[in-house]
Amino acid sequence: MPGIRERIGRRLALYLSAPLVRARNPSTATPEAVAAALRVGDVLLVDGNSRFSAAIRYLTQSTWSHAALCVHERDAANPTPQLLEADVTRGVQVIALDKYAGFHTRICRPVGLTASEIEAVVAHARARIGDRYDLKNVFDLMRYLVRNPPLPDRYKRRALALGSGDPTRAICSSLIAQAYQSVHYPILPQVVLDDEQPGNRYKRHELLQIRHYSLFAPRDFDVSPYFRIVKPTIESGFDPHKVAWAMGEDAPV
Repeated sequence: MPGIRERIGRRLALYLSAPLVRARNPSTATPEAVAAALRVGDVLLVDGNSRFSAAIRYLTQSTWSHAALCVHERDAANPTPQLLEADVTRGVQVIALDKYAGFHTRICRPVGLTASEIEAVVAHARARIGDRYDLKNVFDLMRYLVRNPPLPDRYKRRALALGSGDPTRAICSSLIAQAYQSVHYPILPQVVLDDEQPGNRYKRHELLQIRHYSLFAPRDFDVSPYFRIVKPTIESGFDPHKVAWAMGEDAPV
């Protein structure tokens, strides 16, 4: 039997994850274009539309409030790509891309990994299927939903990292970050400058220091210098000469 805190957490999660009536930014690409562009290993960022999303947007100062990992591209058997995510009410699960049709999304793609390394990332994430969402994180985020307190920037990331610490629980961005760190792929590591030759301040090289996976937010995959941003409309063969402009004062001449 779940404890009282667990039951309250589940009810709270259902309330926070319910979609709001007011829509946010619409998708800038068709669902077909997004489906065609997704590859295994891609990280799909989502501009969510819930109270929970609002708290994450405030803490990260970013439009992206959710992240999912592509674990299966579309093919003859599966016309829709499959995504692995940590859902606040259902835990870690695999869902169809259709869940986010019409949402504003962004595709972030790792660069330089071999096929076997991508498989290892996916396998690491799949091993978490069935784990529950860290409901302690729900309680921690609740304080930012009543009003947005004047929280200093240096504390916002730490606020997102709060949780139970239970390895059988997860939140979306930390789950994906941990999967990539399992193959030593950087996301936003801390950069330490180290003298290559003592006494020569002009000859230096960078050492990457891995940041703990619990400190990552969805926006980090967007701003990471190691993930390529994939634009579905361009990938599908965008031709500016075939754009149908509406007639009006703002239409090009």
